[in-house]
Amino acid sequence: MKKTIFTLGLLLAGFATQAQDLSKHAIGLRLGDNDGLGYEISYQRALSDANRLQFDLGIRSSDNVDAYKLSGVYQWVWDLSSLADGFNWFAGAGAGLGTIETMGSDSETFINAAGTVGIEYNFEFPLQLSLDTRPELGIINGNNDLSLEIALGARYKF
Repeated sequence: MKKTIFTLGLLLAGFATQAQDLSKHAIGLRLGDNDGLGYEISYQRALSDANRLQFDLGIRSSDNVDAYKLSGVYQWVWDLSSLADGFNWFAGAGAGLGTIETMGSDSETFINAAGTVGIEYNFEFPLQLSLDTRPELGIINGNNDLSLEIALGARYKF
């Protein structure tokens, strides 16, 4: 049993230490369902070969509700090139800050705790596609329920 745990530990350490080819910057859209705000402008900033920050700004304006939310997530990125060149998976943690105003009521500011888990493919030309889920939990003035948003991202890398 000890040998199995040791072997698994070595394999995980090998995945964690593989160098990434993260672009310094990436900007695009994150298209999710309505558990969040739906469509978001997304920006990624690499901090190292295996870590980055991602910021997403969602805005919704309709007859019944006006809202915006800025989410920031610190992400760890792992190479999956053993499956196919260009694939990575990532996980991270962060927070969101926003405001919502429904028709006939005052605006309310909220803060959420957020996480993220996903997979991405980096093309040889400057395009990145990703599929992720971002669970969020209301901390201040938010819904205390756990919401899961699934989103497709498309970003230009530079």
